[in-house]
Amino acid sequence: MANLFDLLTASADPAAPFLERPDGSVDTYGDLLAHTARLARALIARGVQPGDRVAAQLEKTPENLYLYLATVRAGAVFLPLNTAYTDAEIGYFVSDAEPRLLVRDDVLAELVEEARGLSADFETVAREPSDLAAICYTSGTTGRSKGAMLTHANLASNARTLTQLWRFTGDDVLIHALPIYHVHGLFVATNIVMTAGASMIFRPKFEAAEVWSLFPRATALMGVPTFYTRLLAQPGLTREAVSRMRVFISGSAPLLADTHREWAERTGTAILERYGMTETGMNTSNPYDGERVAGTVGFPLPDVSLRIADPETGRVLPQGEIGVIEVMGSNVFAGYWRQPEKTAVEFRADGFFITGDLGKLDERGYVHIIGRGKDLIISGGLNVYPKEVETEIDALPGVVESAVVGLSHPDLGEAVTAVIAAMPGSILTEAEVLSALSARLARFKQPRRVLFVEDLPRNAMGKVQKALLRERYAKLYA
Repeated sequence: MANLFDLLTASADPAAPFLERPDGSVDTYGDLLAHTARLARALIARGVQPGDRVAAQLEKTPENLYLYLATVRAGAVFLPLNTAYTDAEIGYFVSDAEPRLLVRDDVLAELVEEARGLSADFETVAREPSDLAAICYTSGTTGRSKGAMLTHANLASNARTLTQLWRFTGDDVLIHALPIYHVHGLFVATNIVMTAGASMIFRPKFEAAEVWSLFPRATALMGVPTFYTRLLAQPGLTREAVSRMRVFISGSAPLLADTHREWAERTGTAILERYGMTETGMNTSNPYDGERVAGTVGFPLPDVSLRIADPETGRVLPQGEIGVIEVMGSNVFAGYWRQPEKTAVEFRADGFFITGDLGKLDERGYVHIIGRGKDLIISGGLNVYPKEVETEIDALPGVVESAVVGLSHPDLGEAVTAVIAAMPGSILTEAEVLSALSARLARFKQPRRVLFVEDLPRNAMGKVQKALLRERYAKLYA
């Protein structure tokens, strides 16, 4: 098997458009090949060798995207980092992954300048299917973030399967408004476009009015539920406005059934919802042809085995019963970076990966996501683990204990919300808590609201009952 880069560009027509920049200029696939060749040479000149990690905390630009592809092309391992991460958080990732290079905007500018004078003749470094192409950090409920190791085979598998399943061809034009520090925008969107020889309209961020205005020139949109709730607020969203659009895809967070229905009523099209995670890429998808059922994430992908099991015993459960979703396939990651013990406990003896998400299979085989184990919050398509936020809050003067929960939010899907039991006599305020957290946590992890109570509700074993808090404050953002 060749390097992932060669697989993605195997059928590329050098003269075909690849990427429309925000300024309206267009890069062809020939430009893609040349830019990545020169950047790969620049990385190697900086000492990057096959297997080395290249960490990147960058604003979304075409050059950032080319850095990912050049890193893979050079045989190194790409490590994307959220632009919202603080220096304290970046320090942990650097100490854990030990990248050869940490690329921020100033370093990328230097690399691009260094690359200008280098040859565009570059032979992609050969890699094995099991070699790493990327490490993506995913937060844990306890302790620090874990680096999910994604191989060339993992990423190639998803790209090939989804291109076929979602019917992407060289005629497609994708509106790319997702971030590219995240699996969804970096691997799913980009890799599918390249595999199909399609093109993309590349936007630095999502703005509903702008995306709506691009529909006449595009055929596909990949987004998180927030995209669709904000587009529904556009008065011009009509059947005529989306008449050229072939498919609208949603993921990274649960799509509300109400959003699904309202979209269908306004546009005459059904959003195609799918289910994936950092460790596996995509696992399931509603059908391209056939009924896209609101509230479900469709069927397992053709090359993915999926089952519902008892979380404690691992016993496979019959259709209709709720349990933990477990998957196996060529899309499933190689384990957690330098955490063999953690890796071992996340897999069953027969090779199935325990996702931690709770779900069921209905009588037609559609997968329903019922909830998430470990109290994971998905806000605006990004994962937030309460323990990380609670640790920072509990360290503040005047705090006895905190509980962080996700509450239903019309725009974000779920809003991070902190409930604090303060010390008697404490005059701690919501503004003070938010101010203290601003330098310690990425913006998407920071609570939208901070509430104060005398005592947190507990069960007989002394465990905080977060379900009661979610019920008590369910209408907070309504």
